[in-house]
Amino acid sequence: MCTYQTEKLTIEGSAKTPDGWTKVTDATVYFDHPVHYGAGHALLIDVLNPAKGPSARVALELSAESARSLANAILHTLDVVPMGLLSDSAS
Repeated sequence: MCTYQTEKLTIEGSAKTPDGWTKVTDATVYFDHPVHYGAGHALLIDVLNPAKGPSARVALELSAESARSLANAILHTLDVVPMGLLSDSAS
């Protein structure tokens, strides 16, 4: 059974694609059937720059446990970074 639970958001960052590093502007997070990961369902994360076409995309397919661990690691890392560094943004 698919949940069709999808979150789309605007992001700022870079990702390494087959063509090299590229600016990414969008992310999609959803729970569905993976393309490559050998499970029935997985948390899928796509980061992309639609203006640059399909090659400007990086995809993750994670088990639920791995996705939660990654999310917790991200939140923990951001919680321990000094506030002055978090306000810096590469433009």
